[in-house]
Amino acid sequence: MDRRAFTASLTAAVLSGPGEAARAAAPERPPVRIAMLMFPGMTALDLVGPQAILAGLAGDRLHLVSRRAGPVPSDTGLTLIADTSFETCPLDIDVLFVPGGDATPAQMRDAATLAFLRDRAPRASWVTSVCTGSLILGAAGLLDGYRATSHWCVRETVLPRLGAIPMNRRVVVDRNRITAAGISAGLDFALVLAARLRGDDDARTSQLVAEYAPEPPFSAGTPETAGPDISARAGAILKDLAAGCLAAATR
Repeated sequence: MDRRAFTASLTAAVLSGPGEAARAAAPERPPVRIAMLMFPGMTALDLVGPQAILAGLAGDRLHLVSRRAGPVPSDTGLTLIADTSFETCPLDIDVLFVPGGDATPAQMRDAATLAFLRDRAPRASWVTSVCTGSLILGAAGLLDGYRATSHWCVRETVLPRLGAIPMNRRVVVDRNRITAAGISAGLDFALVLAARLRGDDDARTSQLVAEYAPEPPFSAGTPETAGPDISARAGAILKDLAAGCLAAATR
């Protein structure tokens, strides 16, 4: 049994328990319907990390959505395949997800992307993002008055301009909005969402299957732990992205 099949069957096993009566009484829950936005210049890990955790909950109802179906290059050159277009994406979904990436400023201005998000968000049970994907949600007007997080390079400067209340946290849940900090926080986000969709035990099992027990070799994952010199070096790398997001939000 592969990981997708295992995760898909896990919920039924946990719900039913060992007895035949319990199995008969436990309702089978349908797969979760997930739409994950893709766009040229996105950060692949923003999407791939959560997709690896959530795929087993969705089965063939996990849709990788772009303006047009087909190859979508990421901001590091890795190309992924969108299987669904804006037009063919199901109207009613349980989870709407947005990644971030170098092309975030362009997506914050893209009328078709924003229209797609505005249409699907009211139909979704959960509206979610990783990294600068929260800025795209904000540009669509979907974080007004919500607590949210984003990559540290834009969290305090850009989110407030989009009506959001910035929070310095790895994952922020505010009503049916779940936003995660930069890139690697996508795994944390996916486990938080999985727990809300299927319960803590299922999420813990997914975490163990993924052997997600991080022990980073350096304590430099936030500006606070990295210190001023490393933060300045990272800030220089991210300068254009941060400036572009701020300009898009100001516009």
